Amino acid sequence: MEELKPGMRVRGEFWPEPVRILWAEERAGLWRVEAVGENTGRYFGERWLSADDLASLEILPEGRPDFSGSAEAVFLGLEAHRVKLAHQFDPLHALHVSLIDPLPHQIDAVYFHMLPKARLRFLLADDPGAGKTIMAGLLLKELKYREMVERVLIVVPGHLRDQWIRELKDKFGETFQVVDRGLLDGAYGRNPWREFSQVLTSMDFAKQDDVLSTLADVEWDLVIVDEAHKLAAYRYGEKTRKTQRYRLGEVLAKNSRFLLFLTATPHRGDPENFRLLLALLDPDLFASAELLEEAVRRGENPLVLRRLKEDLKTIDGVPLFPPRHVHTVLFRLSPEEANFYWALTRYVREGFNRALDTERRNVQFALMLLQRRLSSSLYAARRSLERRKDRLQKLLQKGELLRERGEIEEEELEDLPEVERWKVEEELLSRLTASQTLEDLAEEIRALEELIRMARELERQEVETKLRELQGLLRTLGEKYPGEKLVVFTESRDTLEHLAAKIQRWGYSVSVLHGGMNLEERIRAEAEFRERTQILVSTEAGGEGINLQCASLMVNYDIPWNPNRLEQRMGRIHRYGQQKEVHIYNLVAEDTVEGEVLRRLFRKLEEIQRAMGSDRVFDVIQEVLRGQSLSDLIVEALAGRKTLEEIAAEIERIPNEEAIRRIREATAEALATRHIDLSRILGEERKAKENRLVPEYVEAFFERAAGFLGLRAWKGEDGFWRVESVPSFLRQRSPDFRSRFGEVRERYRKLTFYKEKAFHEGGEYIAPGHPLFEAVLEEILARTSADCERGAVFFDPRGRLSGTLFFVEASLEDGNGEPAAKRLFAVLSNQNGMEPVNPSILYDLLPGEGRSDLDFPDSESVRAFVAKELVPKFLAEVRAERVRQAEIRRRYGLRSLETLIGEAEANLLELEMRRAFGEEIPQMVLDRARERREALEERKKALLEKLRRETTLLPGKIKILGMVAVLPAPAEEEIPDPSLEKIGMEVAMAYEREQGRIPTDVSRENLGYDIRSVGKDEVRYIEVKARAKKGPVTLTQNEWLMAHRLGEEYWLYVVTVEGEAPKLWIIRNPAELPAEKKTVVQYELDWQKWAKAA
Repeated sequence: MEELKPGMRVRGEFWPEPVRILWAEERAGLWRVEAVGENTGRYFGERWLSADDLASLEILPEGRPDFSGSAEAVFLGLEAHRVKLAHQFDPLHALHVSLIDPLPHQIDAVYFHMLPKARLRFLLADDPGAGKTIMAGLLLKELKYREMVERVLIVVPGHLRDQWIRELKDKFGETFQVVDRGLLDGAYGRNPWREFSQVLTSMDFAKQDDVLSTLADVEWDLVIVDEAHKLAAYRYGEKTRKTQRYRLGEVLAKNSRFLLFLTATPHRGDPENFRLLLALLDPDLFASAELLEEAVRRGENPLVLRRLKEDLKTIDGVPLFPPRHVHTVLFRLSPEEANFYWALTRYVREGFNRALDTERRNVQFALMLLQRRLSSSLYAARRSLERRKDRLQKLLQKGELLRERGEIEEEELEDLPEVERWKVEEELLSRLTASQTLEDLAEEIRALEELIRMARELERQEVETKLRELQGLLRTLGEKYPGEKLVVFTESRDTLEHLAAKIQRWGYSVSVLHGGMNLEERIRAEAEFRERTQILVSTEAGGEGINLQCASLMVNYDIPWNPNRLEQRMGRIHRYGQQKEVHIYNLVAEDTVEGEVLRRLFRKLEEIQRAMGSDRVFDVIQEVLRGQSLSDLIVEALAGRKTLEEIAAEIERIPNEEAIRRIREATAEALATRHIDLSRILGEERKAKENRLVPEYVEAFFERAAGFLGLRAWKGEDGFWRVESVPSFLRQRSPDFRSRFGEVRERYRKLTFYKEKAFHEGGEYIAPGHPLFEAVLEEILARTSADCERGAVFFDPRGRLSGTLFFVEASLEDGNGEPAAKRLFAVLSNQNGMEPVNPSILYDLLPGEGRSDLDFPDSESVRAFVAKELVPKFLAEVRAERVRQAEIRRRYGLRSLETLIGEAEANLLELEMRRAFGEEIPQMVLDRARERREALEERKKALLEKLRRETTLLPGKIKILGMVAVLPAPAEEEIPDPSLEKIGMEVAMAYEREQGRIPTDVSRENLGYDIRSVGKDEVRYIEVKARAKKGPVTLTQNEWLMAHRLGEEYWLYVVTVEGEAPKLWIIRNPAELPAEKKTVVQYELDWQKWAKAA
């Protein structure tokens, strides 16, 4: 190829789009090249290209404005730019391109609290079941559409990893690379954190020292942390203890531009712990809890949003969660079962206390696992005893005792994926022993053999009372709630398999879910339960990420000692989408140690629940118990350190008023935003309905783009699109494209642009963000850029427009040089001057043949018009919200820092006075106090400078994307008579006023209708057609698409002026009438059909 020079336009595999060369220099046989993207304006730093690489580049022709371009190419190119900026027209864009059913509180959080922030550092702390994953996904999509984020990291507890992967893929079409130990160890000198632009990882993997060091210098545009309360630090007097998870939080905070924390339990009744969590988001904002509470009271909290379950409602004001009733089903063991229970409990107690004496915590933990197996089922206890005996027997044969290696952190164990947790638990349970000698070990094995014999005898006799209770409960519930589905939860895999077999033997159809199943298997089991079976038996992890709202009944066959798990179980069926009242039954053996503790506790919780009028009690049991955990209580009773009577008395002694206060503190009720502005949400939804491109305009674009590119896509009678073979030029996308959108498949059998159709008929939803759609969009932008620069000819069939239409993209930057916003403008230039028009105008114009004999107006004058007349209003809109947000941060940030500065000043003054009075104060202590004060002063200056930069907005690049010459319609076109059109509008406006509605003439705005008329409970969108006599009525494509969009709210008013008085014909929803597609942009309605429908 010819020598590469700055200014040349080229396309090659080294960039994801066509580029214009900024710099090209040969060095030692290689070319150093810098370029800027033609479509996105994105800067591509230096690439080193060989002579072969250069030869592979395609030199693109320069487009010179002469209106000789293809009208279809120009239409598609300009519409592609409009689609890329679709969020400009739709205030709720991500909602409409994601496969979700949005709720008011989700819209409120994302669009009114998070997106408006120039620098998002935010804690979303809604109650469980509010859909925090959905809100995080919406935020991600919106920021990506605005081209504000590219590199994204999501950090979650390990057991939630699959749930996140599934939700992001299914609901938002977002693919994330999981980085784990296997990937990191196999990277061989590469850093996977840099290699992938969308990464998901587990919190306890990322916090490890060797992993954290690889993360330490990697920058991210957006970081999302789920269960962020686990990033814990604690203050004791002047000292702060930071956990390893908190240190991970510090790295993420330092290396992220936008940071979103998610948690349902932000506070836990420890204000200082909570403030340290907020300090990761913004260390300067809240020096005291009082400042935070004031911000919440004034509705100005810039960092935290919390909504309580009872305040969440649908758009119609109906509570989101139906009532939930928790029942305790008490039973007593048979004498034989009681003998076995106490024999095994004695074994656990003796071993536990021996391990306590020798400070062997892992052995203690292992023995309590055995007690939990006993609480779960006889079968689980017997299987655990057998495995334990077999492993200890092997140790005895080898003549060795295993020693503990490291201390098990129970909280970390809880966060492991269930199958990994089972593996660790089984290892502990089957190998660790309190026996000190081999003789002790032989004695322990004999005790285990006796326990196994007792368990087998009980199983042979089939006297398991709990199982009979379950059978009776299933029978009762079947009679009381015929046809209802039911979920049985257990924490033991052994119990799950045992129960599934038994329940099936009783004549019920059964599905199972557990953490040992991969995600695809769990999804299949979910579908099987929803469509065919009556009962689902599941472990905790089995239900994670799975929708079980089809069931309204639940039985907890065993009760987890971790109350959070109990709340999570209940949340599997008591969540959005549940249509019925939920009933949950907890099976409790009242004549066991743990059963008696649970019975007393549940009774106390029921009292508190009635007094509070809220069921937010189960996951804050530790606060009710004055800081003790449920597990601690049970262990104390089992180990004999406290009697059951002492524990019962402790529970009973807690005043209900104190418990309620503790619960309200722990659930951060004071932080909660109790009001959601439904009218504002409805207003935004109305605006979105009027202006969005999805689905009608996006589908129309795809259909024309497919024809232009030679992509064989067709829409069947069932309404689904099919593509049997995607050409290789669309499938071969850059690594950057694949990391952002995923792979383009070879074929698609069931695509739909309509979300409801995908929901109800099972098709694949296609919208902006879908790999095929984005590939088509990218290819259109590449192939049409030269035509857009040359311009093309269009005709206005209505005879309203003439001149040159310019399509212009204007951008804004803040004081940090960061992009702040982009907007697409269309400007009509003619002998009368310049005026802005709706960018959708091309849908109303007929394509013409290219010609090069037209005068080309001065594009610089158009840029000047945009800069002077349009950008200032755009800038003012964006700046107003930034200033509002900055003022809030200034108010609390400055007061917070001034409080800290005052404290530092007082401390320094005290030290100096003490020294002056003769006390020996080391110079180092004084220096440190001075440095602290000076550092705070510097932080105050830095905060003010940061806020100044964020609120300083400057016009950025004004780029002309393309232009169109609009000529008078050809002679064969029937142009509407302006005098008739005027009569038609007058008649329609007068009729609307007579009906008590308030009409507004919007006919010059090219919205797809002429009048917007607002009544008491309705809005009418009216297209007016005036005719001298009855005849066919033609709708432009813009009007036709809008009629489909607005349905029953769209009205066609036909005014005929045949006699003395005009006659008004009113047709509701004309899109339902048969129409003939007259041209690429016109639809004709037969007059007899529209007259009959009027």
